[in-house]
Amino acid sequence: MAIRRQLPIALTIAGSDSGGGAGIQADLKTFAALGVHGTSVITCLTAQNPRRVLGVEACSPIILRRQMAAVFSELPPAAIKTGMLFSAQNIRIVAAFLKKSAGGIPLVVDPVMVSTSGTRLLTPDAMVELLRRLLPLATLITPNLDEAAILVEGKISSVEMMCAAARTIHSRYGGAVLLKGGHLAGAAEAIDVFFDGHTELRLAAPFVRKIATHGTGCTYSAAICAALARGKSLPQAARLAKDFITQAIAGSRRIGGHFVLGQPPEGQRLGRRKRK
Repeated sequence: MAIRRQLPIALTIAGSDSGGGAGIQADLKTFAALGVHGTSVITCLTAQNPRRVLGVEACSPIILRRQMAAVFSELPPAAIKTGMLFSAQNIRIVAAFLKKSAGGIPLVVDPVMVSTSGTRLLTPDAMVELLRRLLPLATLITPNLDEAAILVEGKISSVEMMCAAARTIHSRYGGAVLLKGGHLAGAAEAIDVFFDGHTELRLAAPFVRKIATHGTGCTYSAAICAALARGKSLPQAARLAKDFITQAIAGSRRIGGHFVLGQPPEGQRLGRRKRK
């Protein structure tokens, strides 16, 4: 009998996107593309499409806890990511569970605050809980420019300011930082800054023009989580995820009147090469 390969397990704790382009749906597609079994804990339901968010409804505290307990009891993850948590109550529940049950497991926190269309995805009172309870648990924090500006309480308008902001966030919360600069005005390339207290990386890729997608942040952080689940170091995971998201944007496909991220060819995932 053939010996079946053991798949690493990754967990996403995030909101559901009914349009299929972001949130839990994007995370699970990314995990599958990168050879990782994806488990999920849904924090809230959203009624959304690529154009806008029509409504958000948080999961009940009981089922939120039970989802996490169910995953950990039989499918303990090798890496975890959080996305849209939405409410202060959700953050308290998730942070308390992870602090008790997920010690030593890499945790990627994508501090989802506002949707691409401008809808708030984190209630005002939840911000306090995010800063106090969840960010200090993070192995890696992955803010975009707007989220990083909130975290450092100042505007970020250059790559040098991105580097300074990444260092500030690291000093405040202790985890590594990947600051995503894809919307930096005037930049010649899409530059992200990684800093873990020792290593600073500037990850650059050409802009992909004339394509507007959503879910890139979810996919990027999920790719990092998948790489960590497969045993990559943080700097390695950041580099591989940057390549993955760049290829995914370049390979975007049309759905209706919108774009959805594509999937890189098999041989280009997580640095693997095609066999000749």
